[in-house]
Amino acid sequence: MLMVGVARVGNDPVARYTPDGKPVMDISLAFDYGRKGNDGRRPTQWVNATMWGERVERLQPYLSKGSQVFVTLSEPHIETYEKKDGSGQGFSLRARVTELEFVGGRREEPAGESSDAPAAAPTRPAKSAAKAPGFDDLDDDIPF
Repeated sequence: MLMVGVARVGNDPVARYTPDGKPVMDISLAFDYGRKGNDGRRPTQWVNATMWGERVERLQPYLSKGSQVFVTLSEPHIETYEKKDGSGQGFSLRARVTELEFVGGRREEPAGESSDAPAAAPTRPAKSAAKAPGFDDLDDDIPF
């Protein structure tokens, strides 16, 4: 099973290495879903994902809390754990990152505030007003 979508990185990921030297990185990802509630915010599903291999070393310097990414996750599953406060079991959605691409900038807002506004799209230079060659000689009198 695969999970695909746009998410925000929830922490500053840190690369580490297994005893046999393989790079690995844990990434906390926040996916917004569903309709906005009465408070004007959409619910968030957190996924604790793991990335392996050379991509860890290439991407880690550019990943930071708030980065917007398009990810493909494989092997999604729920893990249980004992809560630190001793109040019982907790549940965590975990998966493995198979693809990751940057799709937007960081959210620049004060802590504790949230915005559903999309990141600003990059600006493109204006297209030239020149017409493509060969189209001026077409007949404008179309019979239908």
